[in-house]
Amino acid sequence: MKDECCLCGRVLPYGYLRRCQRCGRLYCIDCMIADVSTNDFTRMFCLNCARRSVSPKSGSKYDALSRHLKFRSAFTDTVRLSFSQIDGIISDNLPMSAYRTESWWNNTPTNVHAKGWLDAGWTVQEANLKDGYIIFKKSKVVKAKSFRKRTSHNEIKPFTPVRVRMPKSNRPSKTKVSKLFARLKNLERQRASTPVYPGSFKPKPKHERRLFKSEKKPQ
Repeated sequence: MKDECCLCGRVLPYGYLRRCQRCGRLYCIDCMIADVSTNDFTRMFCLNCARRSVSPKSGSKYDALSRHLKFRSAFTDTVRLSFSQIDGIISDNLPMSAYRTESWWNNTPTNVHAKGWLDAGWTVQEANLKDGYIIFKKSKVVKAKSFRKRTSHNEIKPFTPVRVRMPKSNRPSKTKVSKLFARLKNLERQRASTPVYPGSFKPKPKHERRLFKSEKKPQ
């Protein structure tokens, strides 16, 4: 006996398939992982259920389908998606009623799942439950929301002059000027305190004065 993996779509013998402990559907070994919270290898989850348990998302899970259809609207007018592809887009499994009844795929704006493709500007053209695929058709062009504030043509905006930056002056600050004047005053006082000798006579430095005393003369 053979069966199909609900995630990758491969047809394998029944012995190579395992049943997810959360959603109860059959998956191949490559599309399953042990329980990430307890690392219990006896409890196997599919990748969609494991992803949802690790990083739960707020809001509707069909928002990802809406974003996917908005992206495809720039290239084509019709999109064919299988059930396994839709499961991968929404990172979750579709309910069992989506596989059994065609009324689940009706374009009813009150349904949460139908708003996923209606808000993106798409409608369901064909729902083939036997072969397991859905054909979406673009009904209108949805523009991206702009957050710019709209202004009417009659509204007159007040004149706002452009701010002009004044160039910085190269004049020194008052602190630098005061320090310079203080240094000049100190130099003048130092020059006034030193005695001035006539001619080319220069006083002896201090280390020469210590060699000989004033009352003794060298022999």
